[in-house]
Amino acid sequence: MSDVKTKKNDASVLAFLEAIEHPIRKENSLTLYNMMTRITNIQPSMWGDTIVGYDSYHYVYSSGREGDWPMIGFSPRKQNLSIYIMPGFGIMEDLLPLLGKHKTSKACLYINKLTDIDIKVLEEIIEITINYMRNKYN
Repeated sequence: MSDVKTKKNDASVLAFLEAIEHPIRKENSLTLYNMMTRITNIQPSMWGDTIVGYDSYHYVYSSGREGDWPMIGFSPRKQNLSIYIMPGFGIMEDLLPLLGKHKTSKACLYINKLTDIDIKVLEEIIEITINYMRNKYN
């Protein structure tokens, strides 16, 4: 069984975010950093080279594969901001129509820029996510 490649490390989150070349992506990433830090009440860690993660949980799949992953996090990708919503969107599907311009996959929320969305709705999604994950895994 292969080992999980993306792991928590000691790299500087702020150095990573400050190095983002695209000015809007950088500003949006710093805003997300501040918002998630305030809501989760913890400092994030780097996971791999590009994921800013908050808190962590241990998972075990029925296949026997297991690992650790952030309870919530984000990555400033070239095409969009990817926000990792680990419980998925079932528990907050009523908020998605209120969010604004976005796309989703199973556990990712994709936003081009924060001006495309309602920040208060995003804050609520972050709060629901971290509370759900902490209740489930702590």
